[in-house]
Formats: sequence, C-alpha cells, structure tokens
Amino acid sequence: MTAAERLRTLLAEPVLRTMPGVFDALSAKLACEAGHKVAFMSGFAVSAARLGMPDAGLISMSEMLDTLRGCVAAAGDIPVIGDGDTGWGNALNVQRTVGEYARAGAAAVMIEDQVSPKKCGHTKGKLVIPRAEAKVKIRAAVEARETLRAAGHDVLVLARTDARAVNGFDDALARCNDFVDEGADIIFLEAPESVEEMKRFCRTIPRPCMANMVFEGKTPVLPAAELQEIGYRLAVYPVAGLTAVIAALRQSYASVLPGSKVAQPPHLTFPELQEAVGFPAYWEREKRFATE
Repeated sequence: MTAAERLRTLLAEPVLRTMPGVFDALSAKLACEAGHKVAFMSGFAVSAARLGMPDAGLISMSEMLDTLRGCVAAAGDIPVIGDGDTGWGNALNVQRTVGEYARAGAAAVMIEDQVSPKKCGHTKGKLVIPRAEAKVKIRAAVEARETLRAAGHDVLVLARTDARAVNGFDDALARCNDFVDEGADIIFLEAPESVEEMKRFCRTIPRPCMANMVFEGKTPVLPAAELQEIGYRLAVYPVAGLTAVIAALRQSYASVLPGSKVAQPPHLTFPELQEAVGFPAYWEREKRFATE
C-alpha cells in the first residue's frame, strides 16, 4: 500500500487518530516507535528546529521538502502528512507543491488560505485570501492530486481555513464546505473557539475532520475520547514534542555551564542513546558485508 492508501484506510475507520508534530527524521522515528499510526510534519516545528525562527512564512518549500524526505524515510510504515503552508504562491504554485510533496512521499499535503507570508494559526496578525481564491487553490490542489494519481504518485489533499479568527466562524465553515465541493479529502477548520463550534464543524462537514490541539492556544484542548465523540478523525499535537525538546535542551545546556547548580534533566545512558539512533541494527547489517 502507498502511504496515501494507508491513510485512507485509517480515515475510513470510526476512530480518532492522534498525530504528534514531527520536525526531523529522529522525531518521526520516535513517533513511529511510540505507536502512532500517522504523523504530521508541522511547519511551526520545522521552522523552529531547522531555522530557529518563528512560523511566519520564513521557511522555503525546498527546506520543508528536504525535512519531509527525512521524516518519511525515518517514519517506517506510518503515513506522514506534510504541512504545505499556502502552497508558496497562487494556484499553479499549489499544484507544484502538491506534486513535490507527493514525490517526496507525503501521504497528504495541507494547503491553507492565509495571505502569504502566513503565520502560525494560533498567533496574532494573520490574514486570509478571499473565499473565491481559497476555493480555486483547493481546486488546483485536487486537480494536481488526480494528475499525480494517474502517473502513479498517490497523495491526499488536506484543506485548511484560518478564516475563523479573521472573518468569524460562519465564513470559515462556508469555506470548509467549498473545500468539500472541490473534492478535498480532509478538512481542517483552524482555531475554533468553543466546543460548540467544534461540534458544528464536524456535524456539517461530510469529510474526515482534523482538530489542532495546541495547549494554551485558542481551541479547547479535549481528551481524545471526547474529540472522537464529537466526530473528529484526526487530532494533531503540532508542538507537544517541540516544547518538551526545548525545555530539556535549555535545562541540559544550562547544567553543564561552569559552576552551574542546574540539575541535568532525565536523559538516556550512552548505550540507550546508541539503541535510539539505531546502532545495534546497523552493526547487525554490517556483519553481512564483513570480508573476514
């Protein structure tokens, strides 16, 4: 099965799938080891990890693609959804983005309706393109999906709107319905501000719906069981791993300063580290090519 086929199979089941936000090969590998069935390559997390910069449209498609290839290679059999931001331009740019993500191994590519340069959906200052333009961009993404499928490159389209914070919930929901009409596979209404809005979204949209669980963000953070009851099929935790990594690195680096009284955070032994990065498996494979 292709990654897209595996994702379709998961979405067809009446079960919520949680997705950690991954940002490099190691984080994708650890998501797989933890038992997740799907992972999400988060633009926020990649921008932070790769550039040390905010998710504000600063990262390029080539940088995201390079990271995506590493995530896909390390994630094993679990499908990886790639954050395609605004598609880096107009409808034709969106088509190129969908094609490049598909060829890089993404199971799905997320395309959003923010004005470029985009911003993290839970921060201030974002703007959205007109509704008609948003609809056309998803039409272009779906057309690219069909062309790719005919050529043997399968991928799903995850359509996202950020209109809730700009134009209100009704406009955001109308855009989601537009995306359904255009043939998007998964729908994501970013940053609903109440449980009732979340319920209305899932009741209205006849496609698999995704929730974004950002602690201290704008959307209520609910237990997985409640998200499933509401009707969501995917829940992404885009920065849960990143926040833990930053906290641990800050503590660890501070602890090794001369005269520091900061305690080391929990850490692996060196043999455990070797196991985590794959040395034992490498040594076993190495034996097959020994000349003595």
